[in-house]
Amino acid sequence: MRGILKRFPGVVALQYVDLDVRRGEVLGLIGENGAGKSTLMKILSGAYQADAGEIVMGGERIARPTPQRMLELGISVIYQEMMLAPHLTVAENLCLGRLPTNRYGLVDWTATRRNSLETMARLGFNVDPDARLDSLSVAQRQMVEIASALSRHARLVILDEPSAVLGGAELDRLFEVIRKLAREGVGFVYISHRLQEVFRICDRVTVLRDGAVVGTHAVADVDAATLIRMMVGRQLADIYPLRDRRPGREVLSVRGLNRPRVLRGIDLDISSGEILGICGMAGSGRTELLRALVGADPAVCASWRLGDGERRPSGPREAIANGMVLLPEDRKTEGCFLPQSVAFNITISRLGALTRNGLLSEDSERDAVAALIRRLGIRTPGPAARIRDLSGGNQQKCLIARSLNADCAILLIDEPTRGVDVGAKREIYQLLADLADGHGAAIVIVSSELPEILGLCDRIVVMRDGRIAGRFDRGAATEESLLAAALGADAAQAA
Repeated sequence: MRGILKRFPGVVALQYVDLDVRRGEVLGLIGENGAGKSTLMKILSGAYQADAGEIVMGGERIARPTPQRMLELGISVIYQEMMLAPHLTVAENLCLGRLPTNRYGLVDWTATRRNSLETMARLGFNVDPDARLDSLSVAQRQMVEIASALSRHARLVILDEPSAVLGGAELDRLFEVIRKLAREGVGFVYISHRLQEVFRICDRVTVLRDGAVVGTHAVADVDAATLIRMMVGRQLADIYPLRDRRPGREVLSVRGLNRPRVLRGIDLDISSGEILGICGMAGSGRTELLRALVGADPAVCASWRLGDGERRPSGPREAIANGMVLLPEDRKTEGCFLPQSVAFNITISRLGALTRNGLLSEDSERDAVAALIRRLGIRTPGPAARIRDLSGGNQQKCLIARSLNADCAILLIDEPTRGVDVGAKREIYQLLADLADGHGAAIVIVSSELPEILGLCDRIVVMRDGRIAGRFDRGAATEESLLAAALGADAAQAA
């Protein structure tokens, strides 16, 4: 790609960007939200047309690229939100739009299955071609997406935040597949906010900031601090805020929380002004614990005390009424009302406080939303803007604003910075610290990122197989000790 320029009304999204990917190379593409990564990839895939510049592949200039033309040339995009048909089988998805036919013009199902088996064998991927896609795990569906790209003879595969929905073992498997295909000559563009993944899998890395290329480096010649500085234009050594840690009275006490085959004998306490971290491997029960606490999933409990009450919430609505709010892992499908405005998303949890004589007071809503936008530093064109048009970090801030509007005393937040760039992460960390230290909120964080847990939390609980496998005070925990507890290694020492 040479000299790519792209304008939208009122903004220059890409400023004469140059990008090259070599045969058999994994190129990392990083930058803050809004840096231009998605726009650049949409131009490369033919979804957007550049206002200036050119795309050259194999020495040939591609005139008037379209999605169909780029697919024919071997460029495939695997988006974070998967694009396959869940109600169809694996084989049907792999041949979608290209189902082989026999001499009578009918679908040749034998050839369809054979082609799908051959493609999956190339990946070392063993799955029933007759299985419906919606019966597979998220990781298996992602492999089907990669197999679909290969079946189209892909020469370049663009992976957009591929690890966002994967656990550790699943990510290792994905990396094995990427390395195998790269050795066969397939090129990859790997878009990620997780720098540790860039260092593990990429050969080179290109950094975008404000629609321009800041630089491209061999991964072996650069460190994380340099990349962060390139991404944000400043030093971020203090990404985790200094905190005035003064936990207050106990606000939640749980004893013997159980859910068959999911949670087993969970004992948990949290105090006001405290941030409690929960970590563990995928499937350890972290997310299920938060859902059980707010009554979103059924569970039984030997003893329960929330504030002054001893009744476990029957559901999220009752939990909110008692001052406990859950911000879910998947904010796009479970947290945000994407077609609705920023104002709607912030106030929906407590409309009663904004009504007069049974009618919503627009003045009260406007004032409440404006105050929260200022307080949390939400970057939005205005309260009427659709939340779907905001970056991931600003969507998360809107959900935190919703919890503040609901006057919550206990905030449960699952993967607080998933899909969020480095600069926005620091802002979210500061918001959570301010809520705990300045306003006395009790906060429970579930995170797959151990540095996040260690940098932000006062106490840490490690889960394994639905049980608590270790408890650590902040000063006594290391990444190694947390991982050992999560894996069940002998080195785990509970505090």
